[in-house]
Amino acid sequence: MTIEYHADDYGISLEQCERILDCHRKGLLNGISIMPNSEILEEAMELVRPYEKEINYTVHLNLRDGRANAEKGLIPHLVDRDGRYNVSFGKFVLASYIPWMRNTYRKELYFEYKAQIERLAPYFKDGGIRIDSHGHYHMVPVLFDALCDVIRKNRLNVTFIRIPRENVGLYLRHRKEIKDFKAINFIKVAVLNFFAARNQRKYPGLFKKIRPYDFMGVMLSGHMSYENVMPVYREAKALSKRNGRDLEILFHPGSVHEKEALEKLNPEGRWFFVDPWREREADALKKLAAV
Repeated sequence: MTIEYHADDYGISLEQCERILDCHRKGLLNGISIMPNSEILEEAMELVRPYEKEINYTVHLNLRDGRANAEKGLIPHLVDRDGRYNVSFGKFVLASYIPWMRNTYRKELYFEYKAQIERLAPYFKDGGIRIDSHGHYHMVPVLFDALCDVIRKNRLNVTFIRIPRENVGLYLRHRKEIKDFKAINFIKVAVLNFFAARNQRKYPGLFKKIRPYDFMGVMLSGHMSYENVMPVYREAKALSKRNGRDLEILFHPGSVHEKEALEKLNPEGRWFFVDPWREREADALKKLAAV
């Protein structure tokens, strides 16, 4: 059994990258998800190079912040006139169940996902590619189908896909000890668990290849402080060990304060990158090292 203490959103600014890497130097962080459309990608990867044998890299498929990787003419329904993403999570869900929308998006998503994976592929030295996504968008049926198209048509050696399926009972058993439950996160977990079941039914071979594992991080998304994590931490580890499964624990410790970097993010979601809780999540990764 291995535990991956993971940070999303690596590559928004060099200062943010340093804040994330500090969680490795002083804490348990051993995995990062890299923004494929980062405008500072080469510099960001130079920063992490000294730790490349100690930190797992994952492609953080992104359809929410910044400009697209594929040519705008190939993905007209995914971006605005400036090439910035402009389709919400909810609209992708809707498109998954309306045939003409599903077909249109699936074709365009193929080009964008392929371009994003190709940009980061050279950094996966062992040839195996790991994948997750910004906001867990890849779990939405039409997006997961498009991702599977890219994997199959390009014969990619994908060794990991994040399946953010959480054990709700684990949190309910400790509900009195956790101080910062958000009702919206119960809905997120229910939706993602539903999509996970659908995707596994449709692609059983892929799920068998990427090996099942346990996950925690959405139920307390935005509030993964040391105080909130600890009540479920030991039980989550024990359950995974007993079941012979690995465990991924997701944090968002990379706060962004730089004005230039923030201006390139989706205005509706900028608050999440400046939220003071990100500092508390970074602190959790460091404190857990002493447990």
